[in-house]
Amino acid sequence: MVNAPSERKLTRTHANVHGRGGPQQPQLTVNGLKKYFPIRGGLFGRTVGKVQALDDVSFSVEKGKVLGVVGESGCGKSTLARLLMLLVKPDEGEMIFDGELVSSSGGLSVRELRRHMQMVFQDSYSSLNPRMSIAESIAFAPRMHGVGAAEAGTVARDLLQQVGLSPLSFSHRYPHELSGGQRQRVNIARALAVDPQLVILDEAVSALDKSVEAQVLNLLVSLQEKRNLTYIFISHDLDVVRYISDRVAVMYLGQIVEVGTADDIYERARHPYTRALIASAPSLDPRNRTRDVPLFGDPPNPINPPTGCRFRTRCSFAEDVCSAVMPKVAAAGYEKTHGVRCHMADSGSGHSRHSMS
Repeated sequence: MVNAPSERKLTRTHANVHGRGGPQQPQLTVNGLKKYFPIRGGLFGRTVGKVQALDDVSFSVEKGKVLGVVGESGCGKSTLARLLMLLVKPDEGEMIFDGELVSSSGGLSVRELRRHMQMVFQDSYSSLNPRMSIAESIAFAPRMHGVGAAEAGTVARDLLQQVGLSPLSFSHRYPHELSGGQRQRVNIARALAVDPQLVILDEAVSALDKSVEAQVLNLLVSLQEKRNLTYIFISHDLDVVRYISDRVAVMYLGQIVEVGTADDIYERARHPYTRALIASAPSLDPRNRTRDVPLFGDPPNPINPPTGCRFRTRCSFAEDVCSAVMPKVAAAGYEKTHGVRCHMADSGSGHSRHSMS
């Protein structure tokens, strides 16, 4: 069983956090990340439009902590994960890993970044090479970084043990011989094989049934504490994100609209979209039924998003300023660690409900 969020936070430790920049240096800082995908059309394949997948995304992750990223399907969560791993090149913006700028000229190279930052994908089967045994898949990354075959094999067997799979039983098996939960444990072991500092988990438990999901989540928490890991945990499941996260970023149509501690987001949400998202979550309590529809309509087309605030077409508090000016991220009240991209959070915006009370 998954422990309650409050219980897990009481037993959590973040000691011995390592890194070049010191314990107070954020593990990862992202400034102004932007990615537009061109749409080709016509006889000569000219650009006829652009999908605005990410626009002005900024955040930071502290060492030994978990940043949860949540939002509707199509909001840009998976694109963000691939940009962070530089599987896709951003159009604008910068990334600073442990105090060092990620750059091909004079900064932290892509190869060095991937030595310190790894990713676990949603599809546990397609992430593994069907022609490689489990031990070979885990040992592959260390070998690519110069580790000898014998030592890489030892690393693979040790990691299998750490993720709860017997090396004797699983080392020589192939992906098709494992269940979904077992394959995801192998993917976690493979991500840890180069001893990274930060792991991106993109919908890593969404394809699993609830009992297996609970086991994998508890495994992730245990590994984080033992290995002093930092996580970026991406999911559409609000309950899972709350359970595992220290801070939560809420995304809507390619932008982060609210970011704060897990308690701030789930108990003191300020953005109308965040409130609607939380209100729409199903409840197991029959006395706590949703009677009013918390959110109307579908997200706008990312090829041609609304002017100003991207949420204004679905927001019951929208005013003229919302269509005229894109809101900036403002601190919610006096809490500097709680940011909201909404004119109601900005006393200088001119919105009649700027207090967000």
